Amino acid sequence: MDFSVAASAFTEHLEKVRRLSNATVRAYRSDLRDLGVAVGDAQLHEVDLETLRGWLWRATQRGDARSTLARRAAAARSFFSWAQEQELIDVDPSLRLIAPRRGRTLPTVASQEAMKGLLDAQRAAAESADPIAMRDHGMLELLYGSGIRVSELCGLDVDDVDLDRATARVLGKGSKERVVPFGAPARLALGAYLTRSRPALLARSSTTTSGLFLSTRGARIGSRAVYTLVAEVLSPFVGAETVGPHALRHTAATHLLDGGADLRAVQEILGHASLGTTQIYTHVSAERLTATYRLAHPRA
Repeated sequence: MDFSVAASAFTEHLEKVRRLSNATVRAYRSDLRDLGVAVGDAQLHEVDLETLRGWLWRATQRGDARSTLARRAAAARSFFSWAQEQELIDVDPSLRLIAPRRGRTLPTVASQEAMKGLLDAQRAAAESADPIAMRDHGMLELLYGSGIRVSELCGLDVDDVDLDRATARVLGKGSKERVVPFGAPARLALGAYLTRSRPALLARSSTTTSGLFLSTRGARIGSRAVYTLVAEVLSPFVGAETVGPHALRHTAATHLLDGGADLRAVQEILGHASLGTTQIYTHVSAERLTATYRLAHPRA
């Protein structure tokens, strides 16, 4: 079978059968497209281990990050494992394919004092009754208060939020639904937004939408607008130039653990499929504790 035909069938399988997220499918498609260039006119069964090693070596030579190499090796292994299961090939050439280990980098996290300062400033701006300021305040309180992903925030409908119970029903990765709690500040900000801001924004559009958060033109807000907002307001507080909504998710998780939350409870709130993914935040908390000790203890 032609390599490109098999790769297309595989990504369709990921999308329709395994129901992976659009971002994950795009990453697999991109990696396999790059591999297809290295394979050239060879048929699927003609691809061997040396071809795959040469592909990764060339990626190394052009300066691809270790995380990119690891992801591409994983994509190749998943693809050829699937191809063997489908009896498209007899031997899986990727079984002995080894890529550099991903370097562990701890996520960017804002301090509790920084988050208080940021959100206090946003609340003060929202008191002007400006619809955009009220919307931004509601989004930031909800992102930090619940730890949801930016895609989950943008996908929320009005009916997904229960202000009485202070919960939101979100659709996460793999179309998995979960209910997440949020605190009183987020409930107040959302209540004000829904009552006074959202109707004003909706009036700017000729069509209606069920989306919770709306753009300046009255349509469902997109992730790029949220990224722009978070980068603008959060960067000064964390001392990083490139920071996005995920930093608020990291911050929420770390502050939960700092406050004594159970690791498995944090896993449920964040919607992580694996506890190992959540454990990265225990390292963040440990580093913060160590830094505090070294600054404060006379015998540190």
